[in-house]
Amino acid sequence: MKPIALVTGASRGIGKEIARMLAMHGYTLHLVCNKNIMLLQELAAELDTAYGTVCHLYCGDVGNIEFVSSVFQSAPRVDVLINCAGISHFGLLSDMTPAEWDRILSTNLSSVFYTCKYAVPGMVQAHKGCIINISSVWGNVGASMEAAYSATKGGVNALTKALAKELAPSGIAVNAIACGLIDTTMNGRLSEEEIAAIVADIPADRMGTPEEVADMVWHLLQSPPYLTGQIITLDGGWT
Repeated sequence: MKPIALVTGASRGIGKEIARMLAMHGYTLHLVCNKNIMLLQELAAELDTAYGTVCHLYCGDVGNIEFVSSVFQSAPRVDVLINCAGISHFGLLSDMTPAEWDRILSTNLSSVFYTCKYAVPGMVQAHKGCIINISSVWGNVGASMEAAYSATKGGVNALTKALAKELAPSGIAVNAIACGLIDTTMNGRLSEEEIAAIVADIPADRMGTPEEVADMVWHLLQSPPYLTGQIITLDGGWT
């Protein structure tokens, strides 16, 4: 029986590359996006052609528990859960509206609770499973003008550590990857000058790639379940 993985935020960037990596290794995929189902359909067609991958596609707000519940009705068994959905907000905290705060909190943090809530029972019953949360270095150290984003990623990191302790007796590994500056659409708001200034502070002297994050996910999936509760920083030595 093929292993089954659910990936949120799978239509582009890091999530898309993780889906490709899992397809290459023979997984059946449940892929979730927020808005653009056409991007998911194009990815599913690509993976079917290249690897014969069976893909189940969902479009909706992972910050909405009713939507997440409906996804898991179609995916009652999940061996691997990858929480990659995320949005950013750049600006002064004092200028942020409550609605903006609620949106980034639900998308980046509440969504992780919701997906874990539905994925964990089946993993516990099987006495195996792996949860990987895609986080950020700003969850470790915080970023000026990105207080809300930093807070949500810090919450993801804390949830990862706590849930790992809760699930370790059941043989389930829970880890997070705290990404540095990755070449994704989310960072497209940065000008060439801003990127160059950041890269100048990165010992690796470049941005990371979504493919490198996907490779890190694969390494974690191949690791023994004794490796759990870790926030693995992937940032070229930046922080």
